[in-house]
Amino acid sequence: MWTKEKLEEVLCEPSDRLIEDLKRIEGDIMILGAGGKMGPSMSMLAANAITKGGIDKKIYAVSRFSDARARKVMEDKGVICLSADLQNADEIAKLPDCPNIIFMAGRKFGTDGGEALTWGMNAVVPVLVLERYRNSRFVVFSSGNVYDLVEPSSGGSLESDKVRPIGEYTQSVLARERVFEYYAKTYGTKVLMFRLSYAIALEYGVISDIAKKVVEETPIELGNACFNCVWQGDANEYAIRSLLYADNPVKILNVTGPEIAGVRSTAIKLAKLLDKQVSFVGEPAKNSYLENSSEAMSLMGYPRVSFETMVNWQAQWIKDGGAYINKPTHFEERKGSY
Repeated sequence: MWTKEKLEEVLCEPSDRLIEDLKRIEGDIMILGAGGKMGPSMSMLAANAITKGGIDKKIYAVSRFSDARARKVMEDKGVICLSADLQNADEIAKLPDCPNIIFMAGRKFGTDGGEALTWGMNAVVPVLVLERYRNSRFVVFSSGNVYDLVEPSSGGSLESDKVRPIGEYTQSVLARERVFEYYAKTYGTKVLMFRLSYAIALEYGVISDIAKKVVEETPIELGNACFNCVWQGDANEYAIRSLLYADNPVKILNVTGPEIAGVRSTAIKLAKLLDKQVSFVGEPAKNSYLENSSEAMSLMGYPRVSFETMVNWQAQWIKDGGAYINKPTHFEERKGSY
């Protein structure tokens, strides 16, 4: 039976390949913006791998930590939690030196009507951090939405494809990338751009959003007919292991699952598993936001959790009374409005 504790346990169980790569990463690791949807489980995954592998390394998690429970759970696993506002250079200056940084700080939802704050978080905060840590190695969270919409037959956007961000959120995400690229070119900072498409953790994610509509018998929009996604535990593992591939010039890496999934077929599977009827609205467009993650697969292997497993887990999570944390992905959005 799924519970929040079981979900955390599954998300934070390290693989042997993560343990071996952590042994190769020199020095401690700091996760900036660790209080969001992925940060707590990533921090605990790294801490569990260090414990299991007998590795001498510290994991720092930096956030304002509005969620006291998340902080306590992390600290119980050996994560060193540090409270700091990354919009404040003085608070950043007080953080410890660290050679390896996973940069997760950013803002997406609420951009419409709050564009200045989004640009401040996504373009100014990186400057403040880089002024303090320009000599560290960075894995920088970005988004597959910086690419253009592509047809499924293309196999998804490649790292070499030109970017075409639509709307101020994705433009500010590209600004974040450009700030790191500037510091890489100017100061030699080693960086990997982690262009992630849709992490899944049962409490939230594209599959969860579709399942919620199925349960409520709300018609499902088919405009964005396809999507990529990856289990959050796998995405967290890839982010930590990507520290080995941070480079100068900057390396770009698409991170998502290997499958291109259909919205309609996913909804039908969930409806069958949940014994519900499902309906649809809109006409499927010829293109969607899709990434080709073959480079990540070649470097770090396929995800441990398949798409089919995620769908089955999602249905069982709902049957077991699992919560929906009401942080929709807005995967239906095609015009960059968040």
